[in-house]
Amino acid sequence: MARVPGRPCIVSPHRRRHVTGNDDFPEYSPLPPETKAAPATERGHASTLRTLAPYLWPKGEGGLKARVVIALALMLLAKGANVLVPIVYARAVDALTPKQGAAAMVAIPIALVLGYGLLRVASSWFAELRDAVFVRVQARAARVIALQVFHHLHALSLRFHLDRQTGGLSRMIERGTKGINFVLDYMVFSIIPTLLEVLMVALILWGMFDWSFAVVTLVTIGLYIAFTLVFTDWRLRFRRAMNEMDQDANTKAVDSLLNYETVKYFGNEKHEERRYDASLARYEGAYIRSEVTLNYLNMGQAAIIALGLTAVMLMAARGVQNGSMTVGDFVLVNTYLIQLYLPLNFLGFVYRELKQGLVDMEAMFTLMREEREVADAPGAIPLPPGPGALELENVRFGYRPDRIILKGISVSVPPGKTLAIVGPTGAGKSTISRLLFRFYDAQGGAIRIDGHDIRQVTQDSLRAAIGVVPQDTVLFNDTIRYNIAYGRPGATDAEIEQAAKLAQVHDFVLRLPDGYNTRVGERGLKLSGGEKQRVAIARTILKDPRILILDEATSALDTRTEQEIQAALRGVSAGRTTLVIAHRLSTVVEADEIIVLADGRIAERGSHMALMAQDGLYAQMWRRQSEAVAAAEAAAAAQEAAREAGVAP
Repeated sequence: MARVPGRPCIVSPHRRRHVTGNDDFPEYSPLPPETKAAPATERGHASTLRTLAPYLWPKGEGGLKARVVIALALMLLAKGANVLVPIVYARAVDALTPKQGAAAMVAIPIALVLGYGLLRVASSWFAELRDAVFVRVQARAARVIALQVFHHLHALSLRFHLDRQTGGLSRMIERGTKGINFVLDYMVFSIIPTLLEVLMVALILWGMFDWSFAVVTLVTIGLYIAFTLVFTDWRLRFRRAMNEMDQDANTKAVDSLLNYETVKYFGNEKHEERRYDASLARYEGAYIRSEVTLNYLNMGQAAIIALGLTAVMLMAARGVQNGSMTVGDFVLVNTYLIQLYLPLNFLGFVYRELKQGLVDMEAMFTLMREEREVADAPGAIPLPPGPGALELENVRFGYRPDRIILKGISVSVPPGKTLAIVGPTGAGKSTISRLLFRFYDAQGGAIRIDGHDIRQVTQDSLRAAIGVVPQDTVLFNDTIRYNIAYGRPGATDAEIEQAAKLAQVHDFVLRLPDGYNTRVGERGLKLSGGEKQRVAIARTILKDPRILILDEATSALDTRTEQEIQAALRGVSAGRTTLVIAHRLSTVVEADEIIVLADGRIAERGSHMALMAQDGLYAQMWRRQSEAVAAAEAAAAAQEAAREAGVAP
């Protein structure tokens, strides 16, 4: 079969397998907390197997445990039938061999031939039944582990996800789950049964003939296994390098495709292609080295098996010649060794895949041991119902020790009132919303909702009480209905449509050919900025939070769209405690209180009129923005006048 050079796959890699040889390729307890995260190569494989073991024997899953026991019994039956096949075959050959001086024609040993066929069928059937019984255990374990990883990744802090690259992370999880499937599938029912069969064959040869047959067989197999393990450990470095290059290429591809618009804006398609091709070239080099060393491994294995087979056959031929063995015995020895050759050859493949699977699993389990930066406090309670009073008391926070963002912020927002936070870029406006949502924990002071410190309540209940309309609304690549219903999964169609009406998006949706079943595309790219914002407002309405955060919700929109969105937002925030984070001061003039941040502190506070009267930082910002708006309007008017006069393009 011709070999096709491998390459990194952006979405779902398919590793080829050489069937003849050695190609590379309820409620469960959480992972033990005492084991801290470490590089995958530094953790022992034994530790990884101990981590995996509970999923093979899950607590409270009697049905799955019974399947494991039945599968092991079927494995023993399959191997027992398999080692009997050469014996029956040899006796049939003896029965068909004319004795010295006997007639040339002998009776056909029907019983032996039928027995041979039945043993062949039994061996195959028991093996297939074993796989059929065990597959539910394998599938359930892979499903539970994948779900645990998914859950844990969502529980990790925002800092972790900002520091990691999504493409590389997804590929690490993908390889880890594939490693689990392989280990569960082959470890119990390939390596152990093969070694068991080898021992059974050695004992049979010793018992039937002589200890020398068993010794040669075991030495041959021992050399084969030792050579395979040592050589595989040496060439594993090339597989690791190949995986690293594969992950790097996948990360670059995913990152580029996720930023499709930015690539187009700057015409950098060729630049992205060069970056991706550089990763592919490194992968190509690692892949070639891996494949060439695989050829050397196959050659060495074939030489060891051939030498062992030749030695045993010579011993058997001498036995036939001196009359201590029959022709059937000669066939039996040959059949046993050939029968062992295939699983032994497969054992080399299994070992390499098992080793790589363990490495990939170690990397994934390391993710599961990543400590949560923000976790529920011991004894945390759900946030009790309340009107939504918000208080920040001397809040201090910095993303790094040498970069303090908030330097003692204190402010109170009565229930149902609106607080606006303004200030220059980097003043800490959005940081306050992240602290309120507990993406990070304040390093000093306290944040309270209805008198409860948010660090003493569960994160789920806290986030259920807060609704956010962000500046950059990212929608799921699904329908408009799904994206609105995301605010409260399980909402009825009537509730979804009512939320859409309040967000002033219902009429727009009805004009679409597919209505609420219209798909919005990757990150909602098929909708305009204003349409995406309205969908975001609708799903926040459906969530019905007691506290609403508007984080630069209209800063990226044109003036007319901004006015329409503002009208929808006023309806949403009515009666709710609202936190408005804004750059455009025109959007906060109706706020009950405005605080102006500067250098991590509150520089000014008050209503719009009071701040204008102070003629301080807020008033200066207002005048600059007003002048900018006036200049833009004047330029637009001049351009329109010129166009009407026929002097502008």
